[in-house]
Amino acid sequence: MKKHANIPIFIPHVGCPNDCVFCNQRKISGHTHFDRESVRGELDEAFSTVRRDIPIQIAYFGGSFTGIDREDMCYLLSLANEYIDAGKCESIRISTRPDYINREILDILQENRVKTIEIGVQSMDERVLSASRRGHTASDTERAFSLIKSYDFELIGQMMTGLPASTEETEVMTAERICEMGADGARIYPTVVFCDTALHDMALCGEYQPLTTETAVERTAAVLSVFMKQGIPVIRVGLQASEILTTGEGVFGGGYHPAIGEMVYARYHRLEIERALQGEKTAGKVLVLRVFPTDISAFIGQKGENRRHLTEKFALRGVKIIPDEAMEKYKFTFSLI
Repeated sequence: MKKHANIPIFIPHVGCPNDCVFCNQRKISGHTHFDRESVRGELDEAFSTVRRDIPIQIAYFGGSFTGIDREDMCYLLSLANEYIDAGKCESIRISTRPDYINREILDILQENRVKTIEIGVQSMDERVLSASRRGHTASDTERAFSLIKSYDFELIGQMMTGLPASTEETEVMTAERICEMGADGARIYPTVVFCDTALHDMALCGEYQPLTTETAVERTAAVLSVFMKQGIPVIRVGLQASEILTTGEGVFGGGYHPAIGEMVYARYHRLEIERALQGEKTAGKVLVLRVFPTDISAFIGQKGENRRHLTEKFALRGVKIIPDEAMEKYKFTFSLI
């Protein structure tokens, strides 16, 4: 996928009659209501500041876009097309549920220059879907992916780690299925427990154990590894920061940290280095890593955590990281001296 910029318009909980245990769109997005007449103002303000040297998409996020009132959906698509016609952006991106996809909907999206569809997969394990009250099955997701792939859309699979009844094994399986079903990209969200949700109630009565930050990092790194190995771009790890997430107000617990994405990538790199060093004679030597320049901080880890961990685990004399423009992003080569 080529680099682009999103102008996000959040449509909190509009169009979704389901009551997933983890969901409180008002707290996730920081938006408390939706007024379609305000969207033009939001777009005008965003276009006054957005960079113009990369393609721009208007992105309708938050609720299940294809499940909202048909008149509202067509209005929002028509509005976005005004900005496309004016040369201000290239295309439209929407997010929705797998059970709100059919050929009629896809025809409308295609006619209105939607380029990217993001599907909230969350899990491909039936027990997890049931425990999370998703209101759809894994078969619904398979059907939606198959339909979307029969058109010329870019398809993004969104999944979560740490849902009720979920394990690292079911999460890795979900990532593998997203790859197999033909996703062009992915988002990974460690589960955050928001107040005033069913998941909050489940945690209070002991029916659900929220992820710790460490467990969230560990399990999400395992999922990230699946996408990396399959060459599927991961366009985001962790929820976008909002005022509520930044202050922690309204958050009970779970896998949220302001730097959760960086922490997950750092853990992924650490695990890959550990695999590469298996069987090597490392004691007393210096590990020299060559990495793409912008990856240096992820390889070092927060506060040098990866460097310390590798030094201790492999009895190294030190770890040296060298920036190398010739390296592919996220890759490394190593030597021991």
